Formats: sequence, C-alpha cells, structure tokens
Amino acid sequence: MTMRSESRGMIRWTAVLTAAVVALPLTFASAANAEQMDTTRLVSVGGDVTEIIFALGEQDRLIARDTTSMYPEAALKLPDVGYMRALSPEGILAMNPTAIIAVEGSGPPEALTVLKSASVPFETVPNAYTRDGILAKIDKVGSLLGREEKAKALEAKVSADLDAVIADAEKRPEGERKRVLFILSMQGGKIMASGTGTAADGIIKLSGLVNAVGNFPGYKPLTDEAIVEAKPDVILMMNRGDGASTKNDDLLKQPALALTPAVQNKAIIRMDGLHLLGFGPRTASAVRELNAAIYGS
Repeated sequence: MTMRSESRGMIRWTAVLTAAVVALPLTFASAANAEQMDTTRLVSVGGDVTEIIFALGEQDRLIARDTTSMYPEAALKLPDVGYMRALSPEGILAMNPTAIIAVEGSGPPEALTVLKSASVPFETVPNAYTRDGILAKIDKVGSLLGREEKAKALEAKVSADLDAVIADAEKRPEGERKRVLFILSMQGGKIMASGTGTAADGIIKLSGLVNAVGNFPGYKPLTDEAIVEAKPDVILMMNRGDGASTKNDDLLKQPALALTPAVQNKAIIRMDGLHLLGFGPRTASAVRELNAAIYGS
C-alpha cells in the first residue's frame, strides 16, 4: 500500500469518526426531548393512570379520560373518550391533546397504531398485578410528567401501606387461608372465572388468599365439575353500576355453585371494580377491605 492510499484511508476514517461525534449531541438531545414531552393538555387512559395523576396533584393537566377512570369523583367531570379497550383515535385526537398516556392493555391494536403514528406523543404505562408493579406505574407516570420527586414521595407512602397489609396477610397460617373464586360474569348458567395472570388473581395473592381455580391462565368458562372440584370458600365479584351484575339469587340457583362451601355459607363478596382490580395507589385499602369482608375486622 502506498503512502498516498494510506493517507486517503485515514482521511475517510477521520471523516466517519467526526460525523459520528457530531451526531452524538443530537441523539442525546432527541432522547431528552422525548422524555420531556408537553403534558399540559393530557388524555389519560386507564383508571389506575388517572388515579395516579390525581394522587400526584397533577390533575390540572388532564383534558379527558377514559370510561374506566372513575376515581376520584373529580375525574368524572372530565370528557370521556371511551372504554380503554375500545378507543376511538378520532375522538381522542379531537380533544387536541399535547400527549396521551395509556396503561398497558389499552386498545384495540389498530386504534393504538393510529394514535402512535399521529404527531401527538403516546406513552404506555406498564401494568403488572404485583406490589412492585404498582410502584413501577407511579414511577413511570411521575417521570412522564416531569414530577419525579412527587412520584418518589407517593411511592414511599404506597409501598409502606402495601408492605403493612402484605405482612398482615402473611401472618395467617396456610391452613386458614380461604379459597376464592373470582367470577367475572355468568351467562346462561355458565361461570366465567379468573385463572392466573389476571388482576383478580393478583389481588387474591396479594391478600394472602388462594385462587380456587389457579390452574389455567386468564379467564375461561368453568364446567360444573370444575366448579365443584374448586371448592371455593368465597365467591368474589365486582360491583357494577350498570345493573348488569349477576344477582346473588342467580348464583345460589346455579347447580354446581350450590354444592360449594361459598354458596352454602352465602359467602359472596362484591367490591368496586377499580378499587379491587385497579392496582393503583389504593390497592392496600382494597386488600384490607377484602380481608375484613372474609375474616372480619
């Protein structure tokens, strides 16, 4: 190789390295800008996300919320952009938001594709049905709002509350822990119940209870045989304000359920759905309420 060709090679590499170095500040600047998005006109999707925003004292940013965002009561004064799993991109974008924050699991996928391709920043908050999952939500929302210190303070308060109720639940001997059957719905006599990996399963475990049908993932209809074999001590359901809840009389008349300890003892508990399954700042309160309903105060 001649000195001239070596020189040309060095010039080319110098140019490449210079371009890379020059590009670095731009890359970092872009990342910083992405993190510091404008949230002055914010649409919140997910009752837990909305509740966290209020708990952080940042509710003045909100211009709209989804149907599941029913707490605190002040949230109900905001325009409703629809159910979190059946979002309309047009309805959300018509609110002229500067940002959208949605909990993981929102949809449908095609609606999210449209929203993410719009010029409005769209951020997803992870959703895990555990103690740490709740704290991660608070951390994420606080970071997106640029309120990290407020988020840390809220995390400390929520974690202390959760740790206290978890410790209380763990004191109960294994042999005394009740078997809980969470029923999502009953149609035509068929029971749709919660297996593992759901919010219902998460709250049952967090409360130191036993999921009576924890041998399958997600929700599925149960056979009569499976209901009898589950031997639930307690039936747990959500309170619904639309009048569509399965009534206790219907549960008592279901032949397989009638053979279970839960129905024989009329141990049927109903709780507010967002409070029970939201996995937000009030989850420790939900654990206390559930265990008090089962075991007494």
